[in-house]
Amino acid sequence: MPPAKQLSRADEILLICIVVLGEDAYSTTIRQELVSRAKKKVTVGSLWVSLDQLAERAYIRKRTAKGEKKQGGRPRVYYRLTPKGIRILERTKEYQKNLWKDMPSLKEYSS
Repeated sequence: MPPAKQLSRADEILLICIVVLGEDAYSTTIRQELVSRAKKKVTVGSLWVSLDQLAERAYIRKRTAKGEKKQGGRPRVYYRLTPKGIRILERTKEYQKNLWKDMPSLKEYSS
């Protein structure tokens, strides 16, 4: 049974990247992880839109670094999953696992 509110594949990958990065999850490192892990290239603007949408849905929270200035004078913003974000990511992982359960080998599949 699919989760009540399913994540898009893009949101799933983004949440995974944030978890993998841990305390170092901010826009630049998230973009680098997306390229490294999922071979996805995104613009900074589209990344910020996606992060804002995940924050609006309460899957992640933002924390602005105090006393740390980024180039251009703006403080760095760090991201972390909320308990709700952890739950939806766990449900998505379980859903994928169940979806592939009992799947025969594709090597043996013929039309």
